[in-house]
Amino acid sequence: MARRLDQCRWLAAIVLIATVGISPHARADGGVDACPEGMEQFTEYRLYFGRNLGNVEVVSDAAWSTFLSDEITSRFGDGLTVVDAAGRWRDKTGVMVREMSKLVVILTGAEGSGLQRTDEIVQAYKEAFAQEAVLRTISSVCASF
Repeated sequence: MARRLDQCRWLAAIVLIATVGISPHARADGGVDACPEGMEQFTEYRLYFGRNLGNVEVVSDAAWSTFLSDEITSRFGDGLTVVDAAGRWRDKTGVMVREMSKLVVILTGAEGSGLQRTDEIVQAYKEAFAQEAVLRTISSVCASF
């Protein structure tokens, strides 16, 4: 009985955490119906780039800088944000890979013009650095500048 009560408490805590901060403008699919006054709707792309091949770093700072300039900034010249990250993921063989990563956040107009450009970036990175995957998320967000 005590174990069941603990499970219910954990579930309640997860539900509370998941719902705190949800905007009244948010839809169930993570998008927004309308933005609050003074804000505009954008599409947000998040690209997560690992820098290792197995346990060996193959994307040096210099190689990343060149890729960022040639492949990403050239496609999204209006601006983007790059964050250093420490990634972990399970590769196709089941091995847990820990690697230094880069997170790139890009906002575009809500018309969706960034999808093809982010596809091109993902493919270029995978080919240039023999990467198995680049994680990409897409969300509808409200923002103001």
